[in-house]
Amino acid sequence: MFSFIIEQHQTTLDWLASLPNVDADRIAFYGLSYGGKTAMRVPPFIDRYCLSICSGDFTDWAKTIATNEERYGYIFTSEYEIPEWNLGHIANYAELAMLISPRPFMVEAGHRDGGQPSELVAGEFGKVRRHYDQLNISNRAQLEFFDGPHTIHGKDTYEFLQHHLKWPK
Repeated sequence: MFSFIIEQHQTTLDWLASLPNVDADRIAFYGLSYGGKTAMRVPPFIDRYCLSICSGDFTDWAKTIATNEERYGYIFTSEYEIPEWNLGHIANYAELAMLISPRPFMVEAGHRDGGQPSELVAGEFGKVRRHYDQLNISNRAQLEFFDGPHTIHGKDTYEFLQHHLKWPK
């Protein structure tokens, strides 16, 4: 499915870059929920996104998709099946985020999201943080937890966008 979505994004980016009022070097991706899945699966393959923010979806994907013991497992949700091309054997979310580097990357996660537990988010993001630290670009990787549900919180993420897109204050 993402082979089609990636091509849709390529076409959309071509169109956006052709507009006179768009700075093609400052097009970012910020996705919530399935958009968060997309934030993890498209920017690794399209370097025209200058940064990516995953909201409400970042996790230890292999554990989330495979568990039949934890309430956050897909087997217990009302969501459709997720047959994503053997993703768990190829790359988890940390590895996908590493493919986004050296571009800025951020995760936004609510403690009351109802999906992935904060502990899984933090554990997986720790691998990302270490990778960015090893590249000496620690300021380009950020995790924000907030006490809220499955939503865009917009506090640290907007500051992240302002900083990396060089928005005027």
